[in-house]
Amino acid sequence: MTVVAPAPQGPAVVSTETTAGPRPRPERERRGLRVLRPASAAGLGLVTLWLSLVVLIPLAAVVVTGAQGGWSAFADAVTTPVALSALALSAGLALAVAVVNGVVGTTIAWVLVRDPFRGSRLLDHVIDVPFALPTIVTGVVMIALYGPASPVGVDLVGTRVGLFVTLLFVTLPFTVRTVQPVLEALDRDAEQAAASLGASGPTVFRRVVLPVIVPAIASGASLAFARALGEYGSLVLISSNIPKQTQVASALIYGKLEDATNPVTSTQQAASLAIVLLAVSVLVLVAVELLHRRGARRHG
Repeated sequence: MTVVAPAPQGPAVVSTETTAGPRPRPERERRGLRVLRPASAAGLGLVTLWLSLVVLIPLAAVVVTGAQGGWSAFADAVTTPVALSALALSAGLALAVAVVNGVVGTTIAWVLVRDPFRGSRLLDHVIDVPFALPTIVTGVVMIALYGPASPVGVDLVGTRVGLFVTLLFVTLPFTVRTVQPVLEALDRDAEQAAASLGASGPTVFRRVVLPVIVPAIASGASLAFARALGEYGSLVLISSNIPKQTQVASALIYGKLEDATNPVTSTQQAASLAIVLLAVSVLVLVAVELLHRRGARRHG
């Protein structure tokens, strides 16, 4: 019979890795707050300061100026017949421009990405021309083409059609440039699979492609809407600034600021109108952001 001798007894060694447990996290991490490194904190502070100086403080100044006279003064400024007509005209034109840009801009983006042709590169560069042109130059271009001496025999000066055509020109790139990269990055395997199962081209576009690019279309259309809502420089020449006919909200605001009879009241009225335009633009952008998140959850 084999006898196994017991192992010599020595001092017990306790591992610190098993008894010490995990290192407690800092209080900020337990609360879900990220601890920034000095470089990150400095970058965040610089960004916050810059946005405050360039965006937040000017917007706050407009809101404060518009609210100086109280709610009654604000309501009186934005509900006069001339103000209501200018706001309605600006909103209506901006909405129409956004819809047209949503359709035409998507079509242009589709042609550039899916159906390139000889000269498509040139067209791709021409689309950005409205971004590069100063707005007053755009007004001169519109007057030269659709003014009293129009080479095509069409005089749109002092008409709402002239305003609409001008806004289409300055907002053309927005939808194209938001939809184009989405189409370029789109995986075409699903389209090919749908086509192999017998789906027609329009069906593939409606059921496979369109749901993916709808958020991009909405973003481009909303940017076009916001730009058209407050556009002034390109419209100042072709509009003739006729109250209740072709006077847009931005032109009315400028006229209020130029009124020297009562500069304090006029400035407050101009700021009140500006607050309305700002509120509408913010609501549109928030709605588009919600649409983006809904689309991300659906496709995620």
